[in-house]
Amino acid sequence: MPEGDTVWQAARRLHEALAGKALTRSDFRVPKYATVDLTGRGVLNTIPRGKHILTRFEGGLTLHTHLRMEGAWKVYGTGERWRGGPAYQIRAVLGTADRTAVGYRLQVLELLRTTEEERVVGHLGPDLLGPDWDPERALANVLSDPARELGEALLDQRNLAGIGNVYKSELCFLLGVTPWLPAGALPADRARQLPALAKRLLETNRDRPVRQTTGLHRYDLFVYGRAPRPCLRCHTPVRVADQGDGSEERPTYWCPTCQTGPAPAPGTPQRWRDKYPRRTR
Repeated sequence: MPEGDTVWQAARRLHEALAGKALTRSDFRVPKYATVDLTGRGVLNTIPRGKHILTRFEGGLTLHTHLRMEGAWKVYGTGERWRGGPAYQIRAVLGTADRTAVGYRLQVLELLRTTEEERVVGHLGPDLLGPDWDPERALANVLSDPARELGEALLDQRNLAGIGNVYKSELCFLLGVTPWLPAGALPADRARQLPALAKRLLETNRDRPVRQTTGLHRYDLFVYGRAPRPCLRCHTPVRVADQGDGSEERPTYWCPTCQTGPAPAPGTPQRWRDKYPRRTR
């Protein structure tokens, strides 16, 4: 699933392509909005909110989209071939005189009154890349259920908005604890580091085409996607297992030597070949 930095980039591309212009094409390819036509409306702006994207139009309308696991917004110039996937995967097309934004595989697509935006994003915690960022509140949210696994608390967008499986794994590695550690057991000094470290990771990567957390030339990520290759610090094989109740795919990577705390419960699925290959070099 795209995380806060990727969503921030997608929202910026939409804003730069559409904001301040009138739509010359409007096509929603979902049954609920198949007859809706926004042609002629001006686009005011597009903003990210955690993993959600809000595109606002004249007349008090907002398009709310969420990329989930496979979604993407692509922007093309006049006459440029669309390359985001087959046509049947297109869910929305928004065009101006010189740019066309195409939404592929969007799992959430909803038109609502701009005054109702809080209905879809009001539940979110402080946004790591947003103007509402509040590190003290974010940390208090994460620690509010001391028995909850830290990795699960970090993924809960009601606590803080923007972290997904990649940053969960990388952040826990940098804090030196496993994602299965109860949040209340996180040492106080590391708990104090958590908000600033999480924000720094996402801010550093929001302008990068390839996510980088190590600061090393040859390697992009410390643990995510690296099982069973050796840990970059201690050379112990990195491990991977699912975290959570199994209702969602949450591949979680960790180093059993560099990170202290509980390991997954016996019987937890472990995938030694990464199902989602990533550039880890």
